Amino acid sequence: MDLILIRIAFILMLAIIGYSFRPFGLSHWISAAAGAAVAALVLLFELRVRALSLKQLIGAVTGGILGVFGAFLFSLVLRNSLAPGRLQSLLEIFVLLLLSYIGLVVGVSKGDLLNLGALGNLFQERSGGRSDAKILDTSSIIDGRIADMAETGFLEGPLLVPEFVLRELQMVADSQDNSKRQRGRRGLDVLQRMQATERLNVQIVQTDYAQIREVDQKLIELAKEIGGKILTTDFNLNKVAHLHTVEVLNINDLANALKPVVLPGEKMVISILKEGKEYNQGVGYLDDGTMVVVDHARRMIGRSVEISVTSVLQTASGKMIFGKIEDSTRMEVPTQV
Repeated sequence: MDLILIRIAFILMLAIIGYSFRPFGLSHWISAAAGAAVAALVLLFELRVRALSLKQLIGAVTGGILGVFGAFLFSLVLRNSLAPGRLQSLLEIFVLLLLSYIGLVVGVSKGDLLNLGALGNLFQERSGGRSDAKILDTSSIIDGRIADMAETGFLEGPLLVPEFVLRELQMVADSQDNSKRQRGRRGLDVLQRMQATERLNVQIVQTDYAQIREVDQKLIELAKEIGGKILTTDFNLNKVAHLHTVEVLNINDLANALKPVVLPGEKMVISILKEGKEYNQGVGYLDDGTMVVVDHARRMIGRSVEISVTSVLQTASGKMIFGKIEDSTRMEVPTQV
């Protein structure tokens, strides 16, 4: 709110200055409108600069300085080539604006290639201070397991929730689709639960990138800027972030890694819940959600039986266990309702 009042005061101040001094002999009100327009352009430039990352800002400043230096050298050539006059002055101004603009544009576009580590310890405190930060995306918040993980103490450092992720979560919560609306509201409830936990350091980050439309790309840029890690359940974001050399913590990968190791020949009791894809197969699930496919168990749907594990298949979506009913015992345990 204070920043908005300062911006309004800045616009009014330039409008009053234009009204009072009447540059170029313009009328009072036209001068005031021109002053307000100049103030609006300055504020627009400020918003664009705020959206730049640290590397892009350093690149823009470096490119602008090099452009001004190049324009100075070019003006020396013009002074020795042309007679003093309006043409010489006009060319010097044109070259100054042209090279400064090119330097700024090229500096911003190439700024991400800068290696801040080569500048010594100048930026070590900023990057090192948040190297353990975890940036939450929308999928990890809606998933809900992040709250349980954080409360156990396995996640160290601050948990950052960008403002653009909150906006996306709010859009999901306001969706006309009932399923999406419920998922969005669950995500908001998860955030409130995490903020209410004293041992967790949940921070809302105001940083945004106006020139980038995709939320996933914004997350990657933020992770690059602060040296943090993205916490997600999104498979595609995981792949793209790795291409940008950004560290990702995938909750699904962690869940798969924590599933109990099952070896062929082991016995277990499983409840057959539905028919399998192949002939005469039955399907059940372990407590952690692992699918168990049992041969010759179609007739056992709705009952619990003892099976012997025949093989284990690891897929991209998780682990699948294949087994067969123990012929020797044919143990049947009533299913608890």
